[in-house]
Amino acid sequence: MKSQVSDERPPRRPPVGGPCTTPPLIERDREQRLFGELAAALGAGRSALVDVHGAPGLGRSTLLEHAADLAREAGVRVAAAQASWEETDLRLGVVAQLTAALAPAVVDLPPAHDPRPRPGLTAELCHAFLRAARTHPLMIVVDDVQWADTPSLRWLQALARRLSAAPLLLLTARSTVTPAGPDDRVEVRTLDDGRAVARHTLDLSPLSADGVGRMLADAFREPAEPAFRDAAARVTDGNPAVLRAVAARFARHGWKPRVDHLPHLTDSAAEVVRERAARTLTALPGELLDVLRAIAVCGPAATADTVAAVAAPRTMSTRRALELLCGTGLLTGPDRPAFREPKAADVVLARMSAERREELYARAAERAQRAAVPDGALAGMLLGARVLGASWAVDVLRREAARHRATRRPAEAARLLQRALREPMAPHLRVRTLAELAAAVLPSAPEAADRHLRQALLTPADAAAGPAWVRAADLLVARGDVGAAQPLIAQVAARPQLRAPEQAALRALYWLSEHGQCDTAHALDRPPMPPLADHPEHPAEAAVAAWRAALQGRDIARTRRLARTALAPAAAGTTPLAAQAAACCALVLADDFTAAHAGLDAVLLRAEHADARAVAGATLVIRALARLYEGRPDEASAALDRAQELMPPHCWHPRMTSLLVALKALIYLENGNVPNAERSIGLARADCAEGGIGWAFLLYARGRTRLAAGHRDRALADLLECGRLLLARQAANPALLPWRSAAAAARGSDPHDGTAAALLAEERRLALSWGAPGVLARTLFATGGTGGPALLRPGTATPAGWQYRQALVALATAPLSGPDTIGPLLSSQVRAGEAEAPGPEHPPAEDTAPPARTPAPHGALTGAELRVATLAVQGLANRAIAAELAVTPRTVELHLTKVYRKLGIRGRPELADALGRAPRENP
Repeated sequence: MKSQVSDERPPRRPPVGGPCTTPPLIERDREQRLFGELAAALGAGRSALVDVHGAPGLGRSTLLEHAADLAREAGVRVAAAQASWEETDLRLGVVAQLTAALAPAVVDLPPAHDPRPRPGLTAELCHAFLRAARTHPLMIVVDDVQWADTPSLRWLQALARRLSAAPLLLLTARSTVTPAGPDDRVEVRTLDDGRAVARHTLDLSPLSADGVGRMLADAFREPAEPAFRDAAARVTDGNPAVLRAVAARFARHGWKPRVDHLPHLTDSAAEVVRERAARTLTALPGELLDVLRAIAVCGPAATADTVAAVAAPRTMSTRRALELLCGTGLLTGPDRPAFREPKAADVVLARMSAERREELYARAAERAQRAAVPDGALAGMLLGARVLGASWAVDVLRREAARHRATRRPAEAARLLQRALREPMAPHLRVRTLAELAAAVLPSAPEAADRHLRQALLTPADAAAGPAWVRAADLLVARGDVGAAQPLIAQVAARPQLRAPEQAALRALYWLSEHGQCDTAHALDRPPMPPLADHPEHPAEAAVAAWRAALQGRDIARTRRLARTALAPAAAGTTPLAAQAAACCALVLADDFTAAHAGLDAVLLRAEHADARAVAGATLVIRALARLYEGRPDEASAALDRAQELMPPHCWHPRMTSLLVALKALIYLENGNVPNAERSIGLARADCAEGGIGWAFLLYARGRTRLAAGHRDRALADLLECGRLLLARQAANPALLPWRSAAAAARGSDPHDGTAAALLAEERRLALSWGAPGVLARTLFATGGTGGPALLRPGTATPAGWQYRQALVALATAPLSGPDTIGPLLSSQVRAGEAEAPGPEHPPAEDTAPPARTPAPHGALTGAELRVATLAVQGLANRAIAAELAVTPRTVELHLTKVYRKLGIRGRPELADALGRAPRENP
């Protein structure tokens, strides 16, 4: 910490009971030796000029006092003066102090208030002091010569040119924060006979770590620990004045210079600097205070011209005011003025009333805007300014907030957006700013983020606010606050000024939020909203229709088609991100993982670009679910961890936290880590909202965990409640959660348990109806390929039936075409407590059809089936048909099996008659 303070003369005696505060001269041996030599030479008639330079607090005044003491010990007469910025305009103020020290007075000085210079006064004063030096060697000491009034400075310059005429030592001290200009230097003159007056310039440097250690040892009467000494040298910048004040503060509190008091060291150093700056401020005149306040409000944009326009000093130039303030140690320099200690700016502004401070910030901002100051500095001024009522202020604040959000500084962005909302702005711009503010405050105050989004939806505006309303609703639904979002979205969607794309997007978000409700609402309690069409035209509604169809387990081909429509590049501009994420989830349930991950990548990229943390987090959660369904628990865990980094648990709505806990537990179960799954379930937040899809996931995960731990009754209760919640929302698809087979496993291994058999049969029927390969494989494995309730747990080996083996072959060789791919192979319909499939030892022979059924007209055959049947009638073998149609032999077998079933025949010999026509290829 750079510590610069104004010079103050320290007390000559320490306070009772405190450390020694008499200023010691540490690491100033060279300077003391020089003063001793000069005092001795002065007695021999050799004059000298010495300039001492140093920053405030480095001990210039103390060094001058020691030099005066050495001179007196050598028999030299001393006349000392202390210049100060308060008396800078007092004519001959320094000369008056020096003449008083040479009592009786050597010259009668004119009154200080007399502005008229007396002719010949400078020469008269020089002769008087030279005459006194010839009588007795004389040392003239002027401290803080940078504050000397102009007549006194001109006299010192004249005296310096005459030092060789008498044994006179002129010693001056100057602060380095106010360097001497060309007209302010005190120079000596070389004599004609070649003799010169010695001149010395002493530049004081901060104390080293060893010097700080010596000073601490003198103050506390005990050595400081090395680590404390090094830290003290760093935080005080080796400044003796600050170090003495810190030692005094330590003594008052009874602290010792040890490592365990390092936190007190930093706080004490900062407090000392603030106190010394505050003492300096109390003595400043109002005009200089105004200049300091202008610098404080302008901040990094402060220049001499800007300060002049804001402060408008009346009795002195801005340049002179800055030079005076630099001399106090408060500022760094007059060209680019800034506070050496940033907290001093707060002290300066704290002495103003709130109204005056806001007005000063407003003047500074208006001046800076005309001067084209960068947005960063201008926004800092606007934060403290009153309401300006200018559109440029809103633009600056929003641009700077966007920059902070892009650089991951949401707290600063939130402050700027909150200030922007105080300004008058167009309604559509207010809606957009509220949505931006919600995104900025989400990491720290998620409930406040929801409030801002709800306020954005409630703000009336024209059609220009449509995209902003959609964004607000999108963020609200993505975080999980669907209970409050749904009626507000319906209210906004009913506004007549909305364009058709925004209305469709809002309708989609409304129906998307339906499945997140804690309890299904009665139709009369719902806001008026057009029903969601089965075949919507708008991509946003297609996304939600795909998600709904996937939950219901209906028509996998249509589900995939709707989801791809919603994820098409052309739909990106009009489809909310949450709706596209739902479309990706529908593809996950349809086992179309390639398209799902491509869509998730696109949605995640858009969400991160739009700073939609909630959508990005939800997208990563869906990715974790997809990886889990793919059997990749490690990748699922990585995706879930990334989601929680982006959206920590406290940022989610309670309805979503249950889903996060459930996924983590299911990942542990997939890895066989039951204890960690139990711990994960136990860490579920107490405020996890019950109801909704997320709660169903948690119940399923808890049921599976309890089942793995052997608690069947409790597991069964959780799994059945999970099913109740899902069925209440028409989420019957076992691809989402296979709770039925898990509940059947929880009932036990009784082969005559009709309830378990019914659960397994229902899950198998729904899986066959849906037709996704993954859920089919899981369901067939759970049922063991037979109609009986084979209750499997992970790790249990069960013989595979012929239907199960044939199903796996079909899944490996056939395209993803829905239930028709595998349904014909599994013709046995399982009922509760009934199994009718043949055993594994009696597989059907090739080209053997199922039992005869009611024949179907050949027009019911699909085009692919008719082509395969035609080639078969022509006498081609299965492999030849496969080569002709560029498909696998297994696909030919499957098509022929379907043909036989539809036509009610038993094999190829009956095929030609059943087709009812001569063998030829169907076009």
